[in-house]
Amino acid sequence: MMRKSILVIIVLVFASACKEKVEVPKEWKLSKTIQLSGVNPIGLTQVHGEIWISDGDHNRLVKIDKEGRITETIDSLDRPMHIDAIKETIFIPEYGKDVIETVDKKGRFVMQISDSLDAPAGVSVFENERAIADFYNNRILYFDGISWISFGKEGKAEGEFYYPTDVQITKDRIWVADAYNNRVQVFDKKGAFLAMMGQDQKMNAATGIFVAENEVFVTDFENNRVLVFDIKGNFLQALKDQIEKPTDMLVIDEVLYVINYRNGKLNLFNKQPMVAKK
Repeated sequence: MMRKSILVIIVLVFASACKEKVEVPKEWKLSKTIQLSGVNPIGLTQVHGEIWISDGDHNRLVKIDKEGRITETIDSLDRPMHIDAIKETIFIPEYGKDVIETVDKKGRFVMQISDSLDAPAGVSVFENERAIADFYNNRILYFDGISWISFGKEGKAEGEFYYPTDVQITKDRIWVADAYNNRVQVFDKKGAFLAMMGQDQKMNAATGIFVAENEVFVTDFENNRVLVFDIKGNFLQALKDQIEKPTDMLVIDEVLYVINYRNGKLNLFNKQPMVAKK
């Protein structure tokens, strides 16, 4: 009898351990707002966890601490836009000068490309790859580590752009914030169109994009919100709390950072359990 009881207990414990844990749905919620002093932020990136922001109206980049205080600046730029970084090198699209400038410990250099730019609005770096959102030329320039290609033209059809403002390279995709077509477009690394998202969300100026492991974030500039999608383009959430003319966002250590151009605020969001709507 005792053996049977022990056997039953073992079976119940094993069965309980084998059950899949039910994952509680989570959503992004505002956790902190930092007021930046004298900064009109457009783009942001991070170098070793430290945040850099492009202050386009003041023609500079600023590095800030955890309280939003400026600790370092890079001056004498010409309307820096959506920046990116890899290791210790920051890539800066200068909208007014039609160049991509790089800054690291060795100095400042103009990135050499095989074509001319007309108001570069965003840059992305991924290993040896580079991509540029060439705003007025309505195209993307992409460097695969060996050579450059150009894809896109002005228009509203698949693969066409109406002022692309930001771009991001991931392992096997190129993602584009197609600003005034109010959508995101996704391409392979040959420049072939793959997918579109956000076109049903009534966006008004999709100016910035950030692609995380499982989510895609898009700034809906004129509607004062950030839209969150899964990687397949399914709509998940709209962030509106303290959002006013957002231009860019970034996820660091499971914290979402969103910058507001209008009021110079940096908003921090964390994933928290979703509250059921009554």
